[in-house]
Amino acid sequence: MNATSIGLAVGLALGFAAAFGGFGAFLIVLVFAAVGLLAGRWLDGELDVSAVLRSAQQNRSRR
Repeated sequence: MNATSIGLAVGLALGFAAAFGGFGAFLIVLVFAAVGLLAGRWLDGELDVSAVLRSAQQNRSRR
């Protein structure tokens, strides 16, 4: 699957959640879609978790 197909599938899922489940269901599906995206990127080796955590720590220290 390419990024366009995945984006279409996520968009359809979010649309159905918003249409039939209301705003709460929309937010739940959105959170799970984001977690699934991050997990997929990590499993494919396209996401370096240590770099993400390091960036988040640097952002906290700037405040």
